[in-house]
Amino acid sequence: MPVDQSSPAAISDPINAKILAISEDRLSGFQIDPFGEVEQQTGLSVETVLERVRAMLEAGTIRRVRQTLMATNLAKGALVAWQVSPEKLDAAFDYMYQRDPFSGHVVIRTTDAATPGSTYRLWTTLKVPQGFSIEKHAEFLRNKIDADHFRLMPAKRLFALGVGHMRRRGIEPGSRADVPAEVKDTNIVELSELDWRVLTALKREFAPAELVPNLWEARAREADVDLETFYRVARSLNERKVIGRFSTFLEHVKVTANNERVTRYNALFHWAVPAGREMEAGQEVGRHHIMTHAYWREGCPEFKNVNVMGVAHGLDKELVLEHKAAIDRHLEEAGITVSYTNVFWGGRSEIKPSEISPQAYREFCEREGIDPQSMRES
Repeated sequence: MPVDQSSPAAISDPINAKILAISEDRLSGFQIDPFGEVEQQTGLSVETVLERVRAMLEAGTIRRVRQTLMATNLAKGALVAWQVSPEKLDAAFDYMYQRDPFSGHVVIRTTDAATPGSTYRLWTTLKVPQGFSIEKHAEFLRNKIDADHFRLMPAKRLFALGVGHMRRRGIEPGSRADVPAEVKDTNIVELSELDWRVLTALKREFAPAELVPNLWEARAREADVDLETFYRVARSLNERKVIGRFSTFLEHVKVTANNERVTRYNALFHWAVPAGREMEAGQEVGRHHIMTHAYWREGCPEFKNVNVMGVAHGLDKELVLEHKAAIDRHLEEAGITVSYTNVFWGGRSEIKPSEISPQAYREFCEREGIDPQSMRES
């Protein structure tokens, strides 16, 4: 079935491509008027921008529109590898995606050969709100999905955090920034009750009908504050570096209504580098334009003690591997020895924002018949 490039929801439509090149990952921090900023950077009218974003959201080309947060600074988080027997794998996937609000990315992964850790097929991200134990929540999930084992791999530092699938099309292997990636820490920022009220309204994804010029007026009412207070608190959150970017997230896993794919292959790269050089290696990996995420994580013995991980996407598997090879060569040229490396390919996957509100966690515990106090950190 051919792609209809004239469709108002097609990513190949020139107007949509122009909008997405900015709206995917170029609106950093808190934006009072994000679509006005797209207007400024594209030369399109704000009416056209809103009309096209609404159409892409309704068609499923865009899967969500929302203000993102630096959730690593708001809740304890980890990448989690789950060892689940094959016959229980799909049910475990469904539970994590449909019933656990604190699991975000849910992916079934494979390797091209039997390698260390390849029996860990289910991979998720997990965030647990402040004051509660990520270990206790993971143990709760292990019992729910009847997993054999799990491994928590918290991020120690971040080096790349953004998607930008449209911009990454056509990137040549080895393309990288002139300077090493910026290092982002994972220190937890404590918030007041007012901060949480504004943040909860701020982060909720937008329905098509909510995409209007005065974007935040309704959200201020939702937070039960006037608009100036909403802006003041949002700016304060931005200054405390807990606001990510305003983004239109493309559906990059499934075929869209226009018979288009944004990407086809999702690769989780692993590298084991010498202790003490994790920061340097992460910065060198994170400067490569193909990387959507890059972290320093401790991967434990099951994964040959890898300590730098990253994610890249692409439409062609061999091209994704060429990007990986270019990064490997760059690490070698930088004098960073890699003792072990691997690629875990994504198959079935779903992505949703992890809930990070302490109140939401208490409500979850009550629904599950758990005493919230029993899930608190020791």
